[in-house]
Amino acid sequence: MSEEQATLTRRFHPEILLRLIVAVGLTSFVLWQTNLTNILHHFSNADIKLIGVAALLTVADRILMAYRWLGLLSSLGRALRPPFHILMRIFFISTFVGTFLPASVGGEAFRAFSLTRHRVSGPDAIASVFMDRMMGVLSILILGGGGLLLARDLVRDPLVLSGLVITACGCVVVALLIFNEQAAAWAHHLSSCLPFKKLKQIGSKLIDAIQRYAMHRSTLFYVLICSIVVQIVRILIAYFIGKGLHIDASLHVYFTLMPLIVLITLLPVTVSGIGTSQAAFVWFFGRVGVTAEEAFALSVIFVGLSILGNIPGGILYTIKGLPKAESARDPDI
Repeated sequence: MSEEQATLTRRFHPEILLRLIVAVGLTSFVLWQTNLTNILHHFSNADIKLIGVAALLTVADRILMAYRWLGLLSSLGRALRPPFHILMRIFFISTFVGTFLPASVGGEAFRAFSLTRHRVSGPDAIASVFMDRMMGVLSILILGGGGLLLARDLVRDPLVLSGLVITACGCVVVALLIFNEQAAAWAHHLSSCLPFKKLKQIGSKLIDAIQRYAMHRSTLFYVLICSIVVQIVRILIAYFIGKGLHIDASLHVYFTLMPLIVLITLLPVTVSGIGTSQAAFVWFFGRVGVTAEEAFALSVIFVGLSILGNIPGGILYTIKGLPKAESARDPDI
């Protein structure tokens, strides 16, 4: 292991331990409310061919996610953007690193840091992964809102409704920050209230980097469409896993529930969504007649395939490590 890899491991060790504790605690609580024998029965009787289809869709999911991020980086211009092979290597390694960190937040932070080693300024690197996340959240919101039209009884659930409202408010704030000069001015004012001069500079430059996406509306539209396709692929992954487990639920049930479940698994409290995903699958699918044991088995395979999709990044990281650093375009950040 290189000195750089060892330093990264030491830095993330306490956070990993805390998230593992939360993940084990939530998973144990859900297991306590289910029948382990029935869960094992569902695993042993699963249709491997349908699970294999879900695995292939996981590969497609990772490729689409990579191209979504590359689309956002196109706003930097060819001269300032690292080569394609470097960006792909950074992306897949970041997905592997994110496996051990809260949701995908840790992987995104790692991706932004890696970009700064290749002539991309800190604000531009952070803005790219921030916009990537927000486009993903917006696509979930769109599909989740559409799903509620198919299951209107969920609209009356305060947890579901509050989650969608909070998500929508966050998306509106980001949209105003990008397209509204007055909102950007207020954001600059807030950044000027930060305690240290360095933080004030970073905050101001980050706001400018985010607002520059207003000049790339076609890119944002393309990325949004790509994000929606990513969410549809994830819904199909869950659907084929469910069919492989012989769960009697229609496709429209998955289109209704999966966007809401994905929103919950994005919460940065466990490792790779373990624990939160089990609880969310059991709670939501239980509302449509799926047993807790079936929903738990579905969640385990869904998360397991997601982790399996991150392994190529781990292989790259183990064999080659990070791409060799280049001088930064903005040495101050």
